[in-house]
Parts: sequence; C-alpha cells; structure tokens
Amino acid sequence: MIKILHTADWHLGKKLQEFSRLEEQKLVLEEIRIIADRENVDLILLAGDIFDTFNPSHEAVELLYKSLRRLTNGGKRPIVVISGNHDSTQFVEAPDPLAREMGIFFYGKYDTVIPNGKLDNGIEITQSAMGFVEMKLPQFSFPVRIILAPYANEVSMKTYLGEGDREEEFRNLMGENWKKIADQYCDDQGVNLFVGHFFFMKEGEKPEPEPESERPILHVGGTQALFTGNIPHQIQYAALGHLHRYHALGHEHCPAVYSSSPLAYSFSEADQQKQVVIIEAEPGKHVRFQPIGLKEGRPLYRKTFDNLSYALSWLEENPYCYVELTYATENSIEAATRKAIMKAHDGIVNLIPQIKNPLGRENQSLQVEDLGKDMESLFKLFYESNKGQKPNEELLAIFKEVISQNEEI
Repeated sequence: MIKILHTADWHLGKKLQEFSRLEEQKLVLEEIRIIADRENVDLILLAGDIFDTFNPSHEAVELLYKSLRRLTNGGKRPIVVISGNHDSTQFVEAPDPLAREMGIFFYGKYDTVIPNGKLDNGIEITQSAMGFVEMKLPQFSFPVRIILAPYANEVSMKTYLGEGDREEEFRNLMGENWKKIADQYCDDQGVNLFVGHFFFMKEGEKPEPEPESERPILHVGGTQALFTGNIPHQIQYAALGHLHRYHALGHEHCPAVYSSSPLAYSFSEADQQKQVVIIEAEPGKHVRFQPIGLKEGRPLYRKTFDNLSYALSWLEENPYCYVELTYATENSIEAATRKAIMKAHDGIVNLIPQIKNPLGRENQSLQVEDLGKDMESLFKLFYESNKGQKPNEELLAIFKEVISQNEEI
C-alpha cells in the first residue's frame, strides 16, 4: 500500500492587499512537511498554482525550492508538481532537469515528455508520454501511473490536441485524450492517479463558486467546466487544484478531490478549514483518503460592530488574525473612532462603514455582505439595481469575456 499526500494552490508570494503572507507560508509548508513525515508518505502531488504570479519574487522562488527539498525526505519521496492558471509554464519547468535528480518532477507544458530512466535515489521512470508518467518506487513491487493535466489555455491545447473540430466541446477532447492514455498505460497491476488543475463538477449539478482570490477559469473551446465523468474509469484518485476549499466531488468511479489552499487568501475563505489529503492506495482497489486540517497561519475574520468598546474588546482578544471590520454608524466613521480601531490591531485589512438607512431609504440592492461575492454576482446585482431587470445571457457572456481579458493583462 502506497501513501500519498495531495496538496494544491500554494500561491507563494501572494499578499492580502498590502499584507505579506510569506512568513505564514513558510510556517504552513513546514507543517505540511511534518505531516508528510508523521504519516510516512511515499509520494506527494502538488496540483498547480504554485506561485501567485507569472513572475514570482525571489523570496517566493527560494521558499518553493527549499520547501520541496525538505519534502523529498532526502530524495526518497518523489514529488510531482503541475502548473496552474497562475503559473508560467516555462518558469515552472525551468529547474526540472536538476530537480529530477532529487525526485521532484515539474510538469507545465502538454508537449513535455519526462525522460525515462533510473535515478540515484532508486526512483525509476519506467514509461512516459505527453501528459503521462509511470514511476517505480524502490519500496514497492507495483508502478504508479499518473495522468498529468496542468492548466492550459486554448493556444496550448492546439499544440497538444491539434486544431480538431471547432464545434466539438473542449471537455470531450480532454476526456477522449485521457481515455486513450488510460487505455494504453493504466491497468489494475499498478496504482492509477490523475492530477489536474481545472474547474471540475459532476454533470447535472450546480457548480461550486470559484474563489474570490482566483482568476476564474473561463470557457476554453466553449465550456466552463470539465465533468468528473471525463476522468477515465481506470483512475483510482483524482488530485485536483483550483478551488481553495476542501471539496470531494463524489464517486462516479473514483474520488475527485480539491485539497484546498494551505492558507485563506481572501475573506470569502474566512470560515474554511484548510487541509491536505492523505491517500492510501493499492492496485485494483478503492483508495482510502482522509483530509488533515492545517493550523498554521493567521485566520481571517469578517466582523460587524456598532459599539466601539465591543470592537476594541474583540480585537484585543484576537490579536493573531486578519480582520475585515464593518462598523455600523448613522453617518461616516468618526476620525477618533477610526484611529482607535486601527491602533488596536495590526491585522485590520478593511474598515468598512455601514451607514444605517442612508438617505432615508428602507432597502438597498447592494449590501456590505455582498462584497464577498464573485464578480459575476456583483455585476448581476448592480445591473438589476440600476435597470430593474436581470442581465440577459448575451450580456453576461460579454462581461465574462471582459473580466477574463483584464485578468490576463
């Protein structure tokens, strides 16, 4: 039986507005290493969004390499890392030749083929192809097969899948390709895994909201989400990245699981328990998997007060956190009140006035609570409050296209 740790969405270098999270990231990645050692993990899967930007800072890059080196347990524990929609594929794959010698395998481009061969640490790549790797660990008699599905835009897909029929859906193209890989390489004599950074949902169900701090993965080839049914039936566990909360999509034929990000990166994630997932797998059998909660890092809270003494008391009792504090008032927040609140705590990210019944109006279409909603929901509320009707699907599609292009700039 092999033990696997699944993690994702590290977003190294990410800030919470002007607040750096780098020290917290150091702490939580060390916590993940401690969990991996304690659980005697044999393999680690990192499912994309390693960094928060295409051009990460020197400090973020250094933290990645140092953390991965410690996680390898002296090169005995292989790590498979794919890129996400925040990562530069070229940057991710740049250290791969040297990293492979330590058992760290970076995969960012679909036309990459990991070289076969045996490493000095005993790990052997026995088969590989575009989007696939099979490895043999010295302590096991069976191989581990992994279908590799890093995030890719439409241009990258043309290189990998060809032009194809423009009317055919992207999800079908991907599913058919994964099926070909699984049919060729994945039988019940090995452990068969999938690691991907896409927006997956069960067909016919309402999709999960994408995190506020994420760039939305919008349509590629005419679809917004891949279906869990597109994952080949030979796969025993699908390790997913992109959603920032732990979410197990169910068992059509295998668990498809978002492990969560290691830290809360926006106030929409304030109440989430961040986790990694431990998987126990054997050839030809259903896997067992269990999320393990992470404790490091400052929690995020959204709090509302209408009394200064209550606000100051809560802030004093909760010093190690970040706060989005809403203060209810008849008019604006007085300068003395604002100064007292900001002085009381070093983690106040937003101080928001909530004006009671502004201009004598009883109802407001947009409320402070709406700030945690995604851009599409906010646009719908704004449009309805101004036009008195909901935007049509054509207008929504144009809005999505605009915000998608803006995120890429």
